[in-house]
Amino acid sequence: MTTLNGPGYDEVVYGRRSIRGFQKKPVPRELIEEILALAIRAPSSLNTQPWNFTVVTGAPLDRIRAENTRRNLEGVPESREFRKFEVYEGAHRERQVEIAKQLFGAMGIAREDKEKRLDWVLRGFRQFDAPVSIVVTYDRALFGGDIAPFDCGAVTTALVNAAWSRGLGCVINSQGIMQSPVVREHAKIADDQVIMICVAMGWPDESFPANAVVSKRKSVAEAATFVGFDE
Repeated sequence: MTTLNGPGYDEVVYGRRSIRGFQKKPVPRELIEEILALAIRAPSSLNTQPWNFTVVTGAPLDRIRAENTRRNLEGVPESREFRKFEVYEGAHRERQVEIAKQLFGAMGIAREDKEKRLDWVLRGFRQFDAPVSIVVTYDRALFGGDIAPFDCGAVTTALVNAAWSRGLGCVINSQGIMQSPVVREHAKIADDQVIMICVAMGWPDESFPANAVVSKRKSVAEAATFVGFDE
C-alpha cells in the first residue's frame, strides 16, 4: 500500500541527483512495489499506459553484468532497440562534456588515465553494481511511433523521483541495455515487449564521490518562451 508521508515535491525534485555508487545492501521487494505504485501515476497519451517493468536482482542481474562487460570488451556492436542520435554538437555537446568533467573530477580520473576511464565506462555496463535494475519496456504493438517512448520517459522520471522520496537512489542507464538480447534472455523479457531503458537502483553510498555531483540545468529564461502574456 502506498503511503503519503514522504517528503514534499519540491524537496524531491531539487534534492534528487543521479546515483552511481550503491551500498551492497538488498532492496526489499515491498519497497520497490510501493515505488512502482507511485510511478505509474504518471500521465500517458490517451491513458494508454504502455509501460511495463521487469525488476531484476541477484544472479540474473549478475549474469547480465558479466555478459554486457564481456561483449563490450570484445567489441560486439550495440543492439539497443530505440533510435539514438549519433553525434551531439553545440550546446548539447557542451552539456555532455560538462557533466563528464564533473564526474571525472569528483572521481579523480585524469584525462590521460585510460585504465580508470575504461573502468568508469564498464561500471555503466555493469549497471553501476546496483543491487536492482528495473528494465522499462513497452508493448510492441505500439512500436514505430514516438508516443510510447515519450510516455516511458514520463514514467521513468516518476520512478526515479518516487525512489528518491523513499531514500533510494537511481541512475537512468542506457548502457545497461546496450546489449538488449542479453537483457532479454537473462531477465526473461517477452518478445511482445520493446526494451526502452533501464534504471539502476539501490541505497546510495554517501562515500562515493560521484554521488555528490549535481548537474547544472538550463534556466527557465533559457528553456521557456512565453506567448500572449503581455497582450
